[in-house]
Amino acid sequence: MRIVAKIGTASITTDAGVIDTAAIARLADEVAALKAGGHDVIVVSSGAVAAGLAVLDMTQRPSDIQTVQAVSAVGQSRLVEAYNIEFARHSLIGAQLLVDSMDFVERTQYLHLRTTIDRLLDLGCVPIVNENDAIANDELRYGDNDRIAAMIANSVNADVLVLLTDMDGVFTADPRTDSTATLIPFIRADDPLLSISADSGGSGRGSGGMASKLTAARMASWSGVRCVIARAARRGVLQGAVSDELVGTTFAPHERTLSARKLWIAFAAEVAGVVQVDEGARQALIDRPNSLLPAGVVAATGDFAARDVVDVVSADGEVFARGIASMSAAAVSEFGGRRTADIPEGYNEVVHRDDLVVLSLGLSAARR
Repeated sequence: MRIVAKIGTASITTDAGVIDTAAIARLADEVAALKAGGHDVIVVSSGAVAAGLAVLDMTQRPSDIQTVQAVSAVGQSRLVEAYNIEFARHSLIGAQLLVDSMDFVERTQYLHLRTTIDRLLDLGCVPIVNENDAIANDELRYGDNDRIAAMIANSVNADVLVLLTDMDGVFTADPRTDSTATLIPFIRADDPLLSISADSGGSGRGSGGMASKLTAARMASWSGVRCVIARAARRGVLQGAVSDELVGTTFAPHERTLSARKLWIAFAAEVAGVVQVDEGARQALIDRPNSLLPAGVVAATGDFAARDVVDVVSADGEVFARGIASMSAAAVSEFGGRRTADIPEGYNEVVHRDDLVVLSLGLSAARR
């Protein structure tokens, strides 16, 4: 089997933000056991920023991106060093991979990343993936490694994605504030719970939280990948997830899958604006994989440019699709509602069909 294991900042750092070598040692032990069983394992690890803060004696995460990126550069080398030390106990070799969104959106980069990971696995290495925080700009950032892990799982055709956290899984309510909260052990691909929302709160040491993990689980489901959210400190958690034991919350894979590009459009891209369409256009997009034409557009909001990602909403404001705009908001406003014959060449499509994802349950499930 091929396993992607993502571990969050709170699970591999102490309350003071220092790298918890014991936690990394436990993870290395579990990875080694899976490798000995003939499995491929890819680790997606947060923690670089927290590790950098500790080294620089900074008590709070900076609010400006430039300082965060600088801190990440300080912490990244120390984080990988800690992994290499623990992997070496098992005669395993770690390999650092720093990625950004373009590695999944641009096909050449996507294929190159997949080929590199495949070759590292062939060589017996353990890829250690992190977002390239140190140089990624705001337009290229994901902002958390949960979605990165889901994209990696998609690109390498993983069998299971394990999101390791400081919680036992997904609960009916926040167990930190509600004593009646119970663990949800299994969520079907078509279950309304797949659209469950959660606050983004966490330990404060990372950038994710349960909300980002739920998004990653949805992404995995729509990649045809089983996903498990479980507590990192649980003994045998990775082996349990691989064996499909009850070790947390399992999200079933969906029968229909999205390409990496459409997965990024649907779940990972930052939305720059909204295009509202009439009922005829909405139904046409849902029934058939068509492009969105200006004739069905009612209005456009937001100052988006061509190639920005936009939400497509119905007359009542419900988001039912998302795509990459082929024209700017100004052009959409100018040509919206007009027939193709009355529009200058080059403005015939608001969103091309190859750049459009229809969502069947809000943002919880993508139809194509």
